[in-house]
Amino acid sequence: MVATLLIVLPDSLLCNFARLSYSIGDAMATRTQTTRNDYRCSMERNQGGKYCVRIKVHYPRHAWTLGVYFLAGSFDRAMKKLEEGLDFLQRNEEKLWFWGVDRAEDLGFSAEFLKEAGLRLDRRLEFPRKAANLSVAPEKDVPAFALAPMRRGLAESLEMTRAMAAGD
Repeated sequence: MVATLLIVLPDSLLCNFARLSYSIGDAMATRTQTTRNDYRCSMERNQGGKYCVRIKVHYPRHAWTLGVYFLAGSFDRAMKKLEEGLDFLQRNEEKLWFWGVDRAEDLGFSAEFLKEAGLRLDRRLEFPRKAANLSVAPEKDVPAFALAPMRRGLAESLEMTRAMAAGD
């Protein structure tokens, strides 16, 4: 059922009403800006042969950045832990911000909170230029199909590093 509302205005108000309806229509016609959590991920092998995966996430709602990392014994295990880590960071944005920024004097708690998910606080300032990127709307699950291009990009960056090392 569709209801129609008819508003009759005196001529003196008609101009203002037309201007108001135009501005509302413009606002509705433009695409709404959605904030998205941006993840940058890099992978490299350390001297012990383990895969070191670094994640830098930018949470725009609170305008802060968090860097974490973890180690894995194989590429497949690194990708599985990456998926779990992204899910954890996505689900716990509010808690991480609260304990990481708002209660910054208690950094021990946030480090323990991350450790439960197998992540460690990354205190390094520089991040590798070769990184895979992913953007996800806050409070949404990380889509599984988005991880395939990330997996491919990380594998290519490892191959490129291996080829450069072999060329030396």
